[in-house]
Amino acid sequence: MANSSGLNRTGVLSRVTVAAITAGLLATTTAAVAADAPVATPRAAEVSVAAPQSDRVSAAGASDATARAEVRYLQGVSGDLLYYYQPTGEGGYASRKYANDTWGGMKWAQQADNDGNGIADDLWGWSKAGRLSYAAGESSSTQLVDVGGGWNMYSKLLSPGQLGGGSAADILARDSSGNLWLYLGYGNGKLTGRYKVGPGWNSYSQIAGVGDLSGDGKTDIVARDGSGVLYLYKGTGNYRSPFATRTKIGGGWGGYNHLMGVGDITGDGRADLLARDTSGRLYRYSGKGIASSPFSGRVLIGTSGWNTYRMMF
Repeated sequence: MANSSGLNRTGVLSRVTVAAITAGLLATTTAAVAADAPVATPRAAEVSVAAPQSDRVSAAGASDATARAEVRYLQGVSGDLLYYYQPTGEGGYASRKYANDTWGGMKWAQQADNDGNGIADDLWGWSKAGRLSYAAGESSSTQLVDVGGGWNMYSKLLSPGQLGGGSAADILARDSSGNLWLYLGYGNGKLTGRYKVGPGWNSYSQIAGVGDLSGDGKTDIVARDGSGVLYLYKGTGNYRSPFATRTKIGGGWGGYNHLMGVGDITGDGRADLLARDTSGRLYRYSGKGIASSPFSGRVLIGTSGWNTYRMMF
């Protein structure tokens, strides 16, 4: 697929995503739509799947079912300052742009594509006070939704796409005990009650991913353990048991202090992965859409300075 196709899609992103961010996600709104709080009791019918399991290499290869990966800008927060980088469509980013200086109270953020147009123009924001907010960027006037408080019970939030078989982006949340939970999204900032994915996820120091990494059209994630081994968790599309048994990708990933799914930055329609090492260098792992070997070898796309960001999404 030609790189120009990816560039055409990112042209829209520069207008809507940055508009959503600069709208002030941390603002308090009395018109917020309440959703189930993260402290909600798991439903009685929930099924708890096993903890991260022993290696089982998948024989699945590239498939015609591969879903075209969404396009995301790269966002970075240094202190209070938010910057963004536009994908070039050729595997890298254009020069950084300043967005605003209101991010001192933000703990984490995740982009989302809730209208399914291939553009991540929506945003989840997790404040240091433990509140989750949502901003939709499809309209000219961004609507802020206060999802609710209590989210500081979690040590990790991630929105890799839709995991439960619906059309909207969902949220994964890991609690301090290592349990992983799934919240299904309605596409408007509201969430269902949580579903337990399984225990044992504190064994991973990094969890990342956006979209389909294995070539079957379902959303996947990767997770790195304390020994530097990276695993692929293939999505099933079933919210009761959203991931198949893990597959070992390989070792040697321990030198990175941040792994991040970024969608398609090469223009080939496949989801890619970024890795930042402890010296502040930034690498791209291009997606191949093959379960047994989801990424090509790393490519250096940032020579230094990327450790200035306390948050990248």
